[in-house]
Amino acid sequence: MIAVMEEFFGNLGTLLNRGGYVMIPLLLLSICSVTLIIERSVFWLTVNGRASLRRLSEMNAALRRGQNDRVQELIKVDRTPYGRVAKRLIDDGAGDAVSLEAVDGERRKFNRFMVAMSTIITASPLLGILGTVIGIIQSFELLGGDSTLTDPRDVAGGIAAALLTTAFGLIVALITLFPYMLFKGQSASAVDRLETLIASTQEGYKEVQKVAVHVGVSDPSE
Repeated sequence: MIAVMEEFFGNLGTLLNRGGYVMIPLLLLSICSVTLIIERSVFWLTVNGRASLRRLSEMNAALRRGQNDRVQELIKVDRTPYGRVAKRLIDDGAGDAVSLEAVDGERRKFNRFMVAMSTIITASPLLGILGTVIGIIQSFELLGGDSTLTDPRDVAGGIAAALLTTAFGLIVALITLFPYMLFKGQSASAVDRLETLIASTQEGYKEVQKVAVHVGVSDPSE
């Protein structure tokens, strides 16, 4: 284990030495990217997992039939945004104002860290290009200096090292881009499911009102 760690830090030091100081923020961005991807992956596996979606389907069916007792049972074991929105609709009604407020509160949780990931996607290639430009400038300064170059490969090696930052920046951006687009799709699907939940709740209220009116008209005591 110690040998592996020593090799890792040795390779990291070589990478920083070849790529220059720009590699430091790129490495920090790569660590942030991996951390955010793991956090969002765990979140969406919890929200849109098989058990969660099956419970959501049962909740929609119960809401359409106006079976609030069954909905309350499902809400007790549901820790997802769907359960929280269903509880809000049952407690406060399914009016437009309540529905919009409930969905907007959960949408912010769906889009958590998305701005940070978008920034990483944009900034990483730019930092890589910056590192490359700095490296090329240094190489040309070497060519125009007072020292005499005996081997042109020294300049070629400097330019190759400078291009390392662009390659690393593009890798960080690409690694972040695909999960980012996947999380955006998951967010849009989750919002659609919340809207379906609201529609089911409103339909359930209508059914309950119809039954109440029917019972009130046909009651012999009236």
